[in-house]
Amino acid sequence: MRLLVLFLAIFAPATFGQPLPDLGGGDAGLAPQVERRIGESIMRDIRFRDPSYLDDPEIADYLGSLGGRLAQNAAGARTDFEFFAIRDHTINAFALPGGFVGVHTGLISAAENESEVASVLAHEIAHVTQRHIARMLGQQQQMQLPVLAALAAAILLGRSRPDLASGAVAAASGAAVQTQLSYSRDYEREADRIGFQALEASGFDVHSMGTFFEKMQRGTRLADDGTFPGYLRTHPVTTERIADAQNRAGGLPYKQHLDSAEFQLVRAKLRAESGDARDAVEYFQGSVRDRRYASESAARYGLASALLRARRAKGAQAELVRARAAGAAGPMVEGLAARVRLGLGDRAGAATLLGEAHAKFPHSRPLLYAHAETLQDAGRHQQAQTLLSDSLRLHPRDTRLHTLQARNYAALGKRLLQHQSQAEVYVLQGSLPAAIEQLQLARAAGDGDFYQLSVVDARLKELRGQHAQELKDKIEKR
Repeated sequence: MRLLVLFLAIFAPATFGQPLPDLGGGDAGLAPQVERRIGESIMRDIRFRDPSYLDDPEIADYLGSLGGRLAQNAAGARTDFEFFAIRDHTINAFALPGGFVGVHTGLISAAENESEVASVLAHEIAHVTQRHIARMLGQQQQMQLPVLAALAAAILLGRSRPDLASGAVAAASGAAVQTQLSYSRDYEREADRIGFQALEASGFDVHSMGTFFEKMQRGTRLADDGTFPGYLRTHPVTTERIADAQNRAGGLPYKQHLDSAEFQLVRAKLRAESGDARDAVEYFQGSVRDRRYASESAARYGLASALLRARRAKGAQAELVRARAAGAAGPMVEGLAARVRLGLGDRAGAATLLGEAHAKFPHSRPLLYAHAETLQDAGRHQQAQTLLSDSLRLHPRDTRLHTLQARNYAALGKRLLQHQSQAEVYVLQGSLPAAIEQLQLARAAGDGDFYQLSVVDARLKELRGQHAQELKDKIEKR
């Protein structure tokens, strides 16, 4: 991925020809809070300026569940992780400072089983838990926080316009930086070892790591025409690393891991939503007709998704019935059923279905979001507000819930509460100046009572103090 290549090109110190880095000091480099702020800054650009960012709650929920399972078993995991998807056909994944891990949709599609995806996520999680990026950043003594913040824009530019990236880097840093595009060999070996341990402890097939490494290495025989696995550019897969992974797996008893239904459904959804809608329909029709699938229920789910995308809602409804008969079940299936209802023009039916589905699967955030959005679209804002308020008491750090609440308050004409909710969105995204501005707008809204204004004032004082401390830290580090 160009974003990661440029990120490491900017930040990573040259390693070839130098002594191997000291891996003993896990807390070396940037402080964790500084590392998190850098990651949040980059993520803001990815979310709002990178068109390939995939804002799909179901995909994010699956990656978060899979990654969270691995992170629980990763040595040294002391940070909150956020997993997200990038719509890109190349095989790639990457870790950003502060625990943000991105996965290309091409990697999910290329993986033959769930353990292969898990092996890559485990490797990336290990880069974070061992603070490899933070330690590389910390070694660049000339790069202080203002420069690192400016370089975030150059990172994003390199994602879409690599021809302009070098100029942006020069403008941001003010000097040429001697760099190396990939992690050091020591860091890669350490991430392999610790990632392997997390993979085993999480119950996945440990043979998958060596298998997927081999698959990516075979990609080097292809011309570099966009099909070349981007992962190889930033995580060079050597024969030694493949042999190490195979030797580790060979010393353990074979443990079969059955793919989750969600893995198959996510793959089907990604295929149904890529390329031309008619081509996607033909692909799944052929798969179902010729029985070319690992899971019939997932193939029929994919066909229903593709038909809905092609605006053939009645056909999608009929295919969804067949998918259920083949065993398709769970939150993603209920979410598709609601989208089919909407495609048929039945908003009330969609809202009812989502309410029942959320009651059946209370831990599904995607169903929660869809239920709230459907209530809002149907003009049932008071009901949506009750749902959102109850949900935020359980999930106070959920950015999407705060965003939905801000939208709902706007529809109800409650301006103070709208700006107050939007302020919390910006806090969670790491943008304190924007959050402070929203709270100032809340104070000036003119529709709040004494208690509401007191809450706003207290929060405003708190955020101003945090922002002042951040500015002080930056000045002291110059």
